[in-house]
Amino acid sequence: MATALLRRLGQLLLVLVGVSLLAFLMVHLVPGDAAQIQLGASDASPQKLAILRHEMGLDRPLAVQYALWLGRVLRGDFGVSLDTGRPVLTEIADRAPVTAELTVAGLVLAVTLAIPAGCLMAALRGRTADVVVRLISVLGLTMPSFWLGTMLLYGASVSAPSLAVVGWVPFRQNPLANLERLVLPTIALALPVLASLARILRSAMIEALEQDYIRTARAKGLPAWLVLARHALANALIPFMTAAGILAGYLFGGSVVVEQVFALPGLGRLMVGAIEARDYPLVQAAILLATAIFVVVNFVVDMLVMAADPRARGA
Repeated sequence: MATALLRRLGQLLLVLVGVSLLAFLMVHLVPGDAAQIQLGASDASPQKLAILRHEMGLDRPLAVQYALWLGRVLRGDFGVSLDTGRPVLTEIADRAPVTAELTVAGLVLAVTLAIPAGCLMAALRGRTADVVVRLISVLGLTMPSFWLGTMLLYGASVSAPSLAVVGWVPFRQNPLANLERLVLPTIALALPVLASLARILRSAMIEALEQDYIRTARAKGLPAWLVLARHALANALIPFMTAAGILAGYLFGGSVVVEQVFALPGLGRLMVGAIEARDYPLVQAAILLATAIFVVVNFVVDMLVMAADPRARGA
């Protein structure tokens, strides 16, 4: 276990270094000049532009710029936003709670509903109920979050015009208003992941139900629901956990679209605004932190899978 843990940690560090390099290069290789943007078109004389580029280190080789930037990042200094003049970490910290609450709520909803849906499809495979649930899951997979969010907004405006579904109220300020505005974005974000997880669990459950230990459990006279829940589900949860960790990153990425539809002031809208304004320090930090969260979540899931299944420790 210790060897596997060290190997996974080494892989995690390599991935994070690679992510930091990509985040740095993605911003520096696109057209545009951060110094010129900061000065503005009216004040960007060649002399002032050269001075500011030197102060920002933009006249140095890319390798040197990357090393200096990475050193500042490791000290927790992500720079200052070119658009607002505020520290980048402050901008992210102000928006992160919105995205975190939406992502966690979406993941909890998807996982909570995917388990009974997957078990139902596996237990009733080949029957009408299985076909109906599978068709619903296919519809969930094919519906983009932005379209689903728009349809939910339209439906709410027609059926419940007094319901507040756009904007954001912090939970500490008004818990009920916060939950009211969270319901529709959570559904729009979670449904595609719910459909995918349910189908993955169904496949894993069907495979588990064909194993010899399931036949032995049935031969002992155990009730069908006990065989399904205690024996088949316990083994099917391992691939389900792996898929949930990967799809958690999809939820985080999908929040960008959902936040735009429902006017939520989260990291998604912050990144879109930063890209439009070419706010390079903010874009770099947002990309790096978002990807790092995804990598760390998958690392934690790997550890949970290794703890639950010793066979995964040698992989």
